[in-house]
Amino acid sequence: MAATLTNPLRIGLRQERVIPPQCLIIFGASGDLTHRKLIPALFELFLQRRLPSEFAVLGCARRPWSDEVFRQTMAQRLQPIIAPNPQAWEFFSQGLFYEPVDLQQPGHLERLGQRLEQVDRLRATRGARTFYLSVSPAFYGSGARALAGAGLLADPQRSRLVIEKPFGTDYASAQQLNRVVKSSAQENQIFRIDHYLCKETVQNIMVLRFANSIFEPLWNRNHISSVQITAAETVGVEQRASYYEQSGALKDMVQNHLTQMLALTTMEPPGRFEPEPIRNEKAKVLQAARLANPEQPWTCCVRGQYGSGGTAERPLVSYRNEPGVNPNSTTETYVAVKLLIDNWRWQGVPFYLRTGKHMAKRLSEVALTFRDAPVHLFDAATGGVSSNNQFVIRIQPDEGATFRFEVKAPGSGMRSRPIAMDFSYLDSFGEPSDEGYVRLLADAMLGDPTLFTRSDEVEAAWRLYTPILEGLKQSPEKFPVHSYEAGTWGPAESDELLSRDGLLWRRP
Repeated sequence: MAATLTNPLRIGLRQERVIPPQCLIIFGASGDLTHRKLIPALFELFLQRRLPSEFAVLGCARRPWSDEVFRQTMAQRLQPIIAPNPQAWEFFSQGLFYEPVDLQQPGHLERLGQRLEQVDRLRATRGARTFYLSVSPAFYGSGARALAGAGLLADPQRSRLVIEKPFGTDYASAQQLNRVVKSSAQENQIFRIDHYLCKETVQNIMVLRFANSIFEPLWNRNHISSVQITAAETVGVEQRASYYEQSGALKDMVQNHLTQMLALTTMEPPGRFEPEPIRNEKAKVLQAARLANPEQPWTCCVRGQYGSGGTAERPLVSYRNEPGVNPNSTTETYVAVKLLIDNWRWQGVPFYLRTGKHMAKRLSEVALTFRDAPVHLFDAATGGVSSNNQFVIRIQPDEGATFRFEVKAPGSGMRSRPIAMDFSYLDSFGEPSDEGYVRLLADAMLGDPTLFTRSDEVEAAWRLYTPILEGLKQSPEKFPVHSYEAGTWGPAESDELLSRDGLLWRRP
C-alpha cells in the first residue's frame, strides 16, 4: 500500500537512499523520546517512501503493554501528525510491535531473542536489527553488555547499537563506557548520537568549505581573526530539572553539540567524503584544541544562571524557583568558554563558545570574523571605521548563511557601509529541512556512521573541558555563577571575556 503524501515535495526534490529491510528495537519505548521524536521520525521516513515494506519496530520497556496498547498509545500521542495521513498511519502502525523487557533480567533477553525471530518471519526483516538505547544513561553500559551476552550483537553486518547522549559525565566515565561498549560490539556497529550533526546547516559547513574555492583559501589564521559559536534558547529548564541539576549547560550543550560544530568548522579537508576520513579529521582537530588557559581555567570560562525576568504579561521565574530545582543551586544555565587550537591552520585564533537558557533570542550559529583591512581608505557612513567582514552560518531557526561586507554608500562622497548577502534554505529549496532524528535514524539503519561520534572524538571532547570540571570540584569558589535576567544575552561577566581581547559578542 502506498502512503498518501500531503506534500509531494517530500519525494519530488529528494534523491534519498532507501533503508534496507530490518527491525528497529527501541528500549525505553514508553518514554517521552519515543513518542516525541523517534516514532514521528520513522513515520516521516515512511511518508517519504524510504522505509521498505520489510520493516518493523519493536518497542521494549518494563510496562506490561501488548502490541495493540503500544499502537494505540502512539496513535493517541501523535494525533496532530497522523491527522493529515490517517490511511498512511494505519498501514505504518501494522509494523509496530511491543515486548515487555527489563535489560537487567537475563530471562527477558532470551524471550526478546525469540520475539525478534517471530517478527523477522512475520515482516521478512532478514535478521537485520538496529538496537536503540533510549534509556537512562546509567544503563548504557549494562544494556550493551546484556545485548552482547544474549548474542544479539554477534553479527557485525546485521546488528547495530545506537546510544543516546550524554555519553559519559566526564573524561574518565566516557573512557569507561567506551571500554564496556566496545567490548560488547565492534566500533563500526556503535552509533553515538549527537543530534546537532543532523541539522542541514551543520552538514552544510563541510559543503561550504570543501565545495567552494572562494571560502577554503580564506579559512585560516591568516584571514580569520576570531570565531563565535552560539546556541541560545529562549526556554528555561522546563520539565528537565532533575536531569539539568546533574548536568548544567557545559555538559548538556557545550561538550557535545557546540564542540561538534567547532570540529566541523575547523577540521582539515578529508581525503575522501567517507565516514572514517571525516571522523579522523574531526578527532585530530579536537585533540589539538585546548582551553585558552588550562592552568587557570576560571579565566577562560564564565558561568551564569538565569534570574527572574520577562514582562508583566509573561513573567519568567528564576532557575532556583523552577519546580524540582534546589533553591540554593549553583548549576549553570549559561556558560561561555574561550578555546584555542594548536595547529598550523588556527594557531592564535580565539574561539568563543556560548550557550544559555532564557536568553533574548533562539538561535544557533557559527560566526567567523575576518581580519581588519590593513589600511582604512574610506570613512564609514555609520561613523568611525568600517566593520570587519563576517560570515555567519545560521544553524537554526532561520537556516542559511549571511556574508557581510562593505560597499559604497549612496552619495557624492566615498563612504562605505556594511551590507549583508543572504542565503536561506527555505527560500532556495522551498521546503524546511528534516527534523534531526529523521536523518539520525535513517543513517543508523543504513549503517552510515558519518554523522555519529567515534570513541576518540567523544574522549577528546571530554578531555577538552576536564580542567573546568576538575576545577569545579576542587575550587568551586573560582567558578562563581553570575546571575542574569531571563530574556537577556547572559551575565555581564561574559562580555568581559571578550572585551579583554577587544571584542564583542554578536547580538543578532
